[in-house]
Amino acid sequence: MIGYLKGELLSADERGLLLLTPGGVGYEVAAPTSVLAKLPAKGGEVRLFVHTQVGEKAIDLFGFLDADDLDLFRTLISIDKLGPKKAMAILSMFDAAHLREIAYREDVTTLSTVPGIGPKSAKQILWNLKDKVDKLAPVTTRAAAGPQGPQGEYLDALAGLKGLGYSEDEARPLLLDVLDEEPDLDAAGAIRAVLKKINAARS
Repeated sequence: MIGYLKGELLSADERGLLLLTPGGVGYEVAAPTSVLAKLPAKGGEVRLFVHTQVGEKAIDLFGFLDADDLDLFRTLISIDKLGPKKAMAILSMFDAAHLREIAYREDVTTLSTVPGIGPKSAKQILWNLKDKVDKLAPVTTRAAAGPQGPQGEYLDALAGLKGLGYSEDEARPLLLDVLDEEPDLDAAGAIRAVLKKINAARS
């Protein structure tokens, strides 16, 4: 099985990329848009961690820039009825940290924004993913304790900021920065610290 490829980028589009290895062999590799957006210009060197899917009619390769993303992909496709196509669609929209949050919150609405995944499918995916969520990259060091410990404080703070009218995309990076700087903050303290950052940036 192919597990890793290094070579020259010949082309790339929304479906994936064509990689020429030093041995002169070109490989077509599917990749999520999060990977495609980080590729170098044509002719640049690309290194990919690869999952090989052997089917009846074809051998498909799925490429990722780091081993953690490959592990996440394999975690997703281990869920019943969640094949590579849907897993790629999910990874095109969410990184490991964000997906961990969604799973802990059982956020059906957010996962349903992925093309091809409706509310019913999202609920089933999240139900299965919660059992596997410890395999995903932690949100922060303090998140490793799980939703009843520090992770719960993080999610409570995120929910509080959203309740104050801030979007998740705006609140998440600020909240992660705050908790990295002061890992012992509770949810209320984290919210106050984020609001201070926001006010300072606007002044």
